[in-house]
Amino acid sequence: MTVFRRLLIVVAGLYGAAGVGLAAAAAHLAVDASLATAANFLLFGAAGIGMAAALAVVAGRPWSFAEVGGGLLAVGTALFSGAIAARVLAGMVIFPMAAPTGGTMLMAGWLVIALAGLQRGAKSS
Repeated sequence: MTVFRRLLIVVAGLYGAAGVGLAAAAAHLAVDASLATAANFLLFGAAGIGMAAALAVVAGRPWSFAEVGGGLLAVGTALFSGAIAARVLAGMVIFPMAAPTGGTMLMAGWLVIALAGLQRGAKSS
């Protein structure tokens, strides 16, 4: 397994843990409903990134659209959820348009993962 694929799995685990923690904060702090949205996107991102890494490994190629899509999901999730959490919990803005940029990267990531379904693997079925 490549270093990048291993990194995607590590990021997926970290996002999953952060998503659970943020969901608990959203439930107990009840500061802003958008905090739950950030938690959900962390959890969905964790699942998607893990799936993308696994799909890339199964494809049996040195590179895959799945891992490119997984990378986009990783960065997009960090920007989207990070921007919301930073605004709600710390009252700060990461940078202008961070959440919309992250959301756009998330959509692009899922579309690139869809391309992985069309990419032929090293072993054709």
